Parts: sequence; structure tokens; C-alpha cells
Amino acid sequence: MTTISDLITPALVTTDLVATTAEEAIDELARLLEADGRVTDRQAYVATVIAREGETGGTGMESGIAIPHGKTTAVATPGLAFGRSAVGLDFGAEDGTPSDLIFLIAAPDGEDDLHVRVLSRIARKLIHESFRTSLREAPTPQAVVDIIEQEVEL
Repeated sequence: MTTISDLITPALVTTDLVATTAEEAIDELARLLEADGRVTDRQAYVATVIAREGETGGTGMESGIAIPHGKTTAVATPGLAFGRSAVGLDFGAEDGTPSDLIFLIAAPDGEDDLHVRVLSRIARKLIHESFRTSLREAPTPQAVVDIIEQEVEL
């Protein structure tokens, strides 16, 4: 069974996103997944995620969170990339809140419901202010991974 430790490593975390738009953030995080060998065709994966964002109106949630995701043959191995934005980006949250905590889920086409499980488990933890605060204050990618591994079980 896949664990959260199988999905995220410090190489898949940036605590200083450069992106200024949701699309740029998706691409920036997808580059981490590509460099880690999890995404084999970054452009196809990014296109899938952005298309899904357009269909759903965005994956932005209250409290500055976004969880864009995509399931495609462009993903070789499931992964979870995390980015923290100093400015907050528009991921279409209903309340208009910009997202500063972005989780990008990559799932291979044909993979059972892993991406749905990851999405629901992360979302459940993110309702807790203490979890969000810990992620916002984490000084390093390793600290982010440690927090996620401690809090999120698949």
C-alpha cells in the first residue's frame, strides 16, 4: 500500500514559489515532479491539470489552500508536490481567498483511487489551523515533509 512517504520528499517541495499565477505554479511544481522522474511528459501533465482547473472553476479552497491534480499517462509514478507562495495565487476559491499553500497531486492513468484518497486526507487535515500554520512556518522542505508525514495518513 502506498504511504504518504512514498509520494512526497524534500525534492518535491518548494517553500518559495516564484510563480505569480495558478498556471505558473502548476508548471513550477510539475517541474519538481519531472525532475524526480515521476512525470514523464510535463507539458501533457500540466495541460491535463490546467484543463481540469478550468472545468471545475479551480481547486482553491478557503484558508489559502489549493489542491490541483491530474491523472494521466504522463505520470509514471504517483507524487505529491508542495509549494508555498509568499503572495498567494488565484486558484478560484469561492470566497476569493488567494492560495499560498499549494499541493499538486500527480496520478498515473489507471491508478485506482489514490489521487482521491490523497486529496481527501490532505483536505481533512487542512481544515485544522494548526496544520496550515505549521506548513506556513516550516523553514525547510524537509520540515514540510516531516509535518505532512506526521499528520497525513493514507
